[in-house]
Amino acid sequence: MNTTNTASAADFTLPATGGASITLSALRGRKLVLYFYPKDNTPGCTNETADFRDRHAAFQAAGCDVYGISRDSLKSHENFKAKLGLPFELISDPEEAACNAFGVIKMKNMYGKQVRGIERSTFVIDADGVVRREWRGVKVAGHAQEVLDFVNSL
Repeated sequence: MNTTNTASAADFTLPATGGASITLSALRGRKLVLYFYPKDNTPGCTNETADFRDRHAAFQAAGCDVYGISRDSLKSHENFKAKLGLPFELISDPEEAACNAFGVIKMKNMYGKQVRGIERSTFVIDADGVVRREWRGVKVAGHAQEVLDFVNSL
């Protein structure tokens, strides 16, 4: 589901790779992409993260920063970032603060069992902190390019 919003993004402060602490409201002044993904080092999440990595220079040229968010630990994120050579930070949300604020925790079927997990979702936030567009239940193929195209239209 792709929707356009005008609501301000919920604020949070969470640890990120590179020793950073990310406070969403402190990032105002630049466009942002927050993409929520289920788990480091899984095929879909690796492909999605690599797609955002491969377009990072184009996002930067559009005045947009990119952050990936999952419930994985900082150690897991640091390893995932190093393995993929990421030029952007990954935010660790083990307590689900940002996940709950953006409503991305869902019940999902995994191997015939109901499990609670992150629904792959992406949010574009403008320089004023307003969520301009969201994608939920994301299919990885072509997604990063679609997000980039939207960012370039702002």
